[in-house]
Amino acid sequence: MSILSVKNLSHGFGDRAIFNDVSFRLLKGEHIGLIGANGEGKSTFMNIITGKLQPDEGKVEWSKKVRVGYLDQHAVLEKGMTIRDVLKGAFQYLFDIEAEMNELFGKMGDASPEELEQLLEETGTMQDLLTNNDFYLIDAKIEEIARGLGLDDIGLDRDVHDLSGGQRTKILLAKLLLEKPDILLLDEPTNYLDEQHIEWLKRYLQAYENAFILISHDIPFLNSVINLIYHMENQELNRYVGDYNNFLKVYEMKKQQLEAAFKKQQQEIAELKDFVARNKARVSTRNMAMSRQKKLDKMDIIELAAEKPKPEFHFKEARTSGKIIFETQDLVIGYNEPLSKSLNLRMERGQKIALVGANGIGKTTLLKSILGEIQPISGSVQRGDYLHTGYFEQEMKQRNYNTCIDEVWNEFPSFTQYEVRATLAKCGLTTKHIESKVEVLSGGEKAKVRLCKLINMETNLLVLDEPTNHLDIEAKEELKRALQAYKGSILLICHEPDFYQDLVTDVWNCESWTTKVF
Repeated sequence: MSILSVKNLSHGFGDRAIFNDVSFRLLKGEHIGLIGANGEGKSTFMNIITGKLQPDEGKVEWSKKVRVGYLDQHAVLEKGMTIRDVLKGAFQYLFDIEAEMNELFGKMGDASPEELEQLLEETGTMQDLLTNNDFYLIDAKIEEIARGLGLDDIGLDRDVHDLSGGQRTKILLAKLLLEKPDILLLDEPTNYLDEQHIEWLKRYLQAYENAFILISHDIPFLNSVINLIYHMENQELNRYVGDYNNFLKVYEMKKQQLEAAFKKQQQEIAELKDFVARNKARVSTRNMAMSRQKKLDKMDIIELAAEKPKPEFHFKEARTSGKIIFETQDLVIGYNEPLSKSLNLRMERGQKIALVGANGIGKTTLLKSILGEIQPISGSVQRGDYLHTGYFEQEMKQRNYNTCIDEVWNEFPSFTQYEVRATLAKCGLTTKHIESKVEVLSGGEKAKVRLCKLINMETNLLVLDEPTNHLDIEAKEELKRALQAYKGSILLICHEPDFYQDLVTDVWNCESWTTKVF
């Protein structure tokens, strides 16, 4: 049975086409991985099927009475809302029923006997609906899910605006779980999640009986939960049975077959054109030449898709730093209250260190304290000599209406326009991306613009806060290669062991220092 049907979908932004005549069906129980490079339109597709965006052409039809839950990587949690408020939003449809029921109760005093009977029947149905959906146990259910995801440690009455990216993702996941939708739509749900909760989400999706569509660049996670791949490339959407590894085999085989057919056809076209050119003027062979010309005219020409620019990251290196990168003495990090015990840490030149551990325990706060961006609660940080630091922040909260060209040019005014364009292209961005405003780019494309600025700085210390979030597979692999080749020192926050394990020299588990209880 088809739960979702998309027919002849076409959509674009300005002169940039995203989809061209795409069709798609979601069947009951299908666990779909929606994959493709940054900027191919995965999040746009999600926005179209959820009705947030109207397509230029085509139809989107859901089967009746399907409740859809959407975890959006760009969802905004409003300032002034507490965690409890957001989680209660999962039951908004029940609160609406309660409000309607109370309104009907208010009408009963003035109702005739016939109207009263009708009202009692309606309110009875609503009461049963509320009871069957555990309306009167909402607070207990919220507490249970919050405990499972570690949100009770943060405090359910905290303002959501003050939380880290990982904590906000957990809140959105908890809300989705409380909603118990028929269909899950998940856009990069593992971004900002720690390893413990990625594992929890994996188990949840493996046991999930209904259908879901998952966007993820975390291949081990993707492979463990899906049974179908839909690949988005060159304005098309193609279906592959099996996991990502199976998709790669079939995709490469189809690509090789197409290239072989293209070469064969090009050779045939060249031979036909040559025959026509040599024989069309001679009376005795003119008919044969015309026959071959007709064959040429009727031929369905095979076209190979234009090669997408592959990212190339090469970090510029500054002069060698001093032996000590930083040293802390009895450092206690935090804002209003301590997030750590007293820390005595030391990092030396050439070390590449991964900071790991659950969200909200102070990893980003530690980075900012080491860099001097925030003051510690007590203790001190001594930074070494001759440091040239490049910092990649976890998330950029402010909107950016610069074009990509201006964004890089403002940072490097000595570059020519050609150099700006060339360096952005090397990060895997096309001409249309380069000329677009940063604000309209996908999460992965925005990350590539930020990496573009970072690789052009001369550094001997890279401080990277979850740099792989939103990056597609090719960009992630290239970033890993570039960081392995980098001769300077690296301090890295990452929740993907596959990315950092054979890159770093040391792993520091921040859970051993935190004041938070697990």
